[in-house]
This record gives sequence, structure tokens and C-alpha cells, in this order.
Amino acid sequence: MSAETGPSEAELEERRRKAQRARSVAIGLALAAFVIILYVATWAKLGAGVLMRDL
Repeated sequence: MSAETGPSEAELEERRRKAQRARSVAIGLALAAFVIILYVATWAKLGAGVLMRDL
């Protein structure tokens, strides 16, 4: 006789997948924020006149 004291394999797998999904979303949001910061910093450094110059 074996009494289950903890969560089943299926429950553990579901928790693992949820945790991995949450990490993936967090990494994606951090990457998007980094790209936006670089974009804004580039525009701030170059200035609005970058489009008005002669080519």
C-alpha cells in the first residue's frame, strides 16, 4: 500500500510548464523593454534633425 502524500506526476508537469511559460513571458517582456530603451536612446542621441540632413 502506498499513500500519495504529494502532488501527482501530471500536477508536477503542469506546474513546471506554467513556471516555464511565466519565465518565457518575463524574458520576452524584458527583451522588448530593452529594445524600446535602445530605440529611445538612439533617437535622443541623434536628435530629431537626423531626418532633415542632406544625403
